[in-house]
Amino acid sequence: MSRMNRMNPAHPANWAAFATDEPDLAQKVEDRFGGFTHHTLATLRKDGSPRTTGLEVRFLHGELWLGMMPNSLKALDLRRDPRFALQANPGPGTEMAGGDVRISGRAIEVDDPTTKAAYVKEVEPPQPFHLFRTELTEVVRTYVEDDTFLVVEIWKPGEPVRALRRK
Repeated sequence: MSRMNRMNPAHPANWAAFATDEPDLAQKVEDRFGGFTHHTLATLRKDGSPRTTGLEVRFLHGELWLGMMPNSLKALDLRRDPRFALQANPGPGTEMAGGDVRISGRAIEVDDPTTKAAYVKEVEPPQPFHLFRTELTEVVRTYVEDDTFLVVEIWKPGEPVRALRRK
């Protein structure tokens, strides 16, 4: 039985679980995020309205990490409500090489000193900082195929990638 079939769709997955189940899509998503430093994070404000802010992300040791300045509004938002949406920087122009990529899930703050020290050793972020690991609930890639079709690839934990094609 594949790992995908063992995953409970009601529970989010970490980056390693997603990459194991869907390595091709995971690599495309990592490449897309790797093309630029800053991306867009959406969180929920106290009143439930959306907040978008810039953010750097890291894929390290099987996790997608979000690091933030101390007491930044996005960090406070995630502490209150861990739901987030993350969109890769579309880059210059309109071609969006590699497609439009979005990740949704929950961000869990990491306070463990050993985990934070390992992150600091690799990333060297300004100190102090908030560190969140992510639990994925959806990964979406949208791109144009053969100048004819708009293709939307959707992955959710416990499900194979669905591809929708529109002319």
